[in-house]
Amino acid sequence: MLKEILVIDDNPDIRSLVSNILKEQNFEIRTAANYDQAVFEISKKLPDLAIIDIKLDKGDKDGIDLLKLVNKKNKLIPVIMISGHATVQIAVESIRLGAYEFIEKPFSKEKILNYVSRALESFNLKVEKNIIENKLFHSFELVGKSPLMIKVKKTIEKLSSSDSRVLISGPTGSGKELVARKIHKNSSRSKEPFIIINAALLKEKTYEKELFGEELEDGNISYGALERANNGTLLIDEVSEIPYETQANVLRVLIDQKFKRVNGSKDINVNIRLISSTSKNLGELVAINKFREDLFHRLNVMPIELSSLSSRTEDIPLLIDYFKNKLSEINGVHVPKIDIKNDNLYTYNWPGNVRELRNLVERITILSSNESKENINKLVNDILNSSSKISNDKDIFEKSFEAPLKEARENFEKEYLSKQLKKHHGNISKTADFIGMERSALHRKLKSLGIKGIN
Repeated sequence: MLKEILVIDDNPDIRSLVSNILKEQNFEIRTAANYDQAVFEISKKLPDLAIIDIKLDKGDKDGIDLLKLVNKKNKLIPVIMISGHATVQIAVESIRLGAYEFIEKPFSKEKILNYVSRALESFNLKVEKNIIENKLFHSFELVGKSPLMIKVKKTIEKLSSSDSRVLISGPTGSGKELVARKIHKNSSRSKEPFIIINAALLKEKTYEKELFGEELEDGNISYGALERANNGTLLIDEVSEIPYETQANVLRVLIDQKFKRVNGSKDINVNIRLISSTSKNLGELVAINKFREDLFHRLNVMPIELSSLSSRTEDIPLLIDYFKNKLSEINGVHVPKIDIKNDNLYTYNWPGNVRELRNLVERITILSSNESKENINKLVNDILNSSSKISNDKDIFEKSFEAPLKEARENFEKEYLSKQLKKHHGNISKTADFIGMERSALHRKLKSLGIKGIN
């Protein structure tokens, strides 16, 4: 499908030049000579990209006002600003307000085509990202009838008319990001940005830049999460991982609603709603001076606690039914016949919580949508048994670090030799040959470790 570009400039020669350059590349072109014509064209149909001259002929309104209008209608649409006599301040301001790029006249054919190509590529990536996010989050609902889930849903409803800060706590995979998105979606900021920064994934030296942005030596600006979330919602995931020194700067932003970029001298005012999430107990971290108490109280205005899936097993049938229908629709396959009476679904520990259950259902949906209930049940059991084994092995490994060296070594040897014996069907000679021990030495080792039941 041809991309449509709107060219807005009061100079007919520039309009003609830019239009002809783009028509040669098979773009569909619309033009406007002044502010009123531009508003008419934008209102009639939004283009895929707009090229706007900053200074329009003899009008109270200029290109910056048109930039704001396009952004208000759709923030994804890229806008390239052009001018023959703009100052650096105007160029910086247009970028800050959402322009994709600023070009100074006169410009070459290669430069305008390069910027248009990059802007449209960026636009396509943003559209694809939105589609993926819609599939992953916006299309999913909070499912459950357990007392905890009913309480969470009611809290989200109450928060719809509030701008209060929220702290969501719960184990990994319990749905913290989904809750944050629902809070944003139900709020008055729903049409504004929803920005996520995962504090656990950042390098220690990059926190300030990621949060506050940076003014670079070449005059360009790298915008941080706070600025990109302006007027919208910022989710700081795993907030406990923010370095102690940086926490003081975050606190100052919450108090003053302004900050300075790294290497910057100008105050940047922001109006954001902050939601934080954590899989750790912030109260305990405060007690051992790993998290600032004053910041904790600022974040914890409205606490929401999510529990593990294993503690609310009554929600499992509802979740399976919901996920199998939703994921079948997304993946374009038949709805699988998953037996919700399978005892393993309720005795399994679900260390990955709702996320792990969703992954299981998606795997079943893709692999076995046309299989019988018996075959699907067997596949479910195989997956859960395999996951239990991995989880148990991980527990043994982690417990080894909590024991003295001698005990840790004995635990490992016992686990290792038991598995080797099982692998060789209890045959001492074959086991000894495989592990490189004398048969008599292996007998003594098994006896000292208390491994019995060997023929």
